[in-house]
Amino acid sequence: MKALTWQKKGRITCESVADPVIMDGHDAIIRVTACAICGSDLHLMDGMMPTMQCGDILGHETMGEVVEVGRDNTRLTVGDRVVVPFTISCGACRQCRWGNWSCCERTNPNGRQQAETFGYPLAGLFGYSHMTGGFPGGQAEYLRVPHADVGPIIVPEGLSDDQVLFLSDIFPTGYQAAEYCDITPEAEKTIAIWGCGPVGQMAIRSCFLLGAKRVIAIDQVPERLAMARAAGTETIDFGTENIQHTLVEMTHGLGPDAVIEAVGMEAHGADTMMQKVGSALLSATTLERPFALNQAILGCRPGGIVSMPGVYAGALGPVMIGLLMNKGLTLRTGQTNAQKYLQPLLERIRNGEIDPSFVISHRSADLEEGPALYEKFRDKKDDCIKVVFYPHGRG
Repeated sequence: MKALTWQKKGRITCESVADPVIMDGHDAIIRVTACAICGSDLHLMDGMMPTMQCGDILGHETMGEVVEVGRDNTRLTVGDRVVVPFTISCGACRQCRWGNWSCCERTNPNGRQQAETFGYPLAGLFGYSHMTGGFPGGQAEYLRVPHADVGPIIVPEGLSDDQVLFLSDIFPTGYQAAEYCDITPEAEKTIAIWGCGPVGQMAIRSCFLLGAKRVIAIDQVPERLAMARAAGTETIDFGTENIQHTLVEMTHGLGPDAVIEAVGMEAHGADTMMQKVGSALLSATTLERPFALNQAILGCRPGGIVSMPGVYAGALGPVMIGLLMNKGLTLRTGQTNAQKYLQPLLERIRNGEIDPSFVISHRSADLEEGPALYEKFRDKKDDCIKVVFYPHGRG
């Protein structure tokens, strides 16, 4: 089969690889009908995630048709149309029973290796390095789904792939980030969101779904800011405006009640001399660059909430921990507990409350175009916000 593979830092290729096979009785094999490039895939492309190996198959936003099931899988049948969450969870360990699906204690076969960095093993992830299990990803014609009787959600008739594909990651991720802000219609909260990429766009709409009074979106890419404004947000272009000064002015000195940092490890900027110095130091080290996180901590009102879906992998550069402590902020973060949100968000799509396909800017029915589209997405060319592939052609 064809698949998009990581070769080395900066190099993604489309290769012919072996078809997946059933390895466990709870597995399923799906024929991939749609898959997407996620912003966090760019962290892999840029060499920011350790333990990637040449030939690893990428991709963790995937859906398709079940073509084979293991003998112990009684939930799925051949022909089922399913969306596969990016986290691989067993459903039986204490973390899964607590609803912490992304902290599953059993699904990462390389958990000991991961524990050397994180202290404890976490859930296995599709296509996201050997530290998270070394599982082949779904930017391919076929995908093996471990624990397929726990993760995938069966898609009802009448919904297109484009509508439901993002249940695999970015819609639950944006929704969890918004939920962490304790939004209710009665609270009339103002939320500020750093980053208007796909997760940021889903977070914007999720804030409104939950009843936020006002959302302020921060980015500098014109097409992303335009998409955010189309949802009803106010925007700040950090390329031309001082974020903190503008936030204070827009909120009459009160500040946003909660902030969402939807940028992660590739954030960069230099609004102050301190940041310029920090940028120079960080560029010479392996530390990740928390500029957006620091801006979010600075921008949040005292006593507010910092929700952090942005992905970080290891040691972080200087974080404004003193501001976090002295302002009495609450920090909420973590990989998304995707399984928790699949059914509720599917119902929101079915009810017409949201159509997540709005975020798609580029489509391709040919995985051979994958390397070029990775570069276009990374370099933000041709108004590229979200790329979706249909490895077997559009239905």
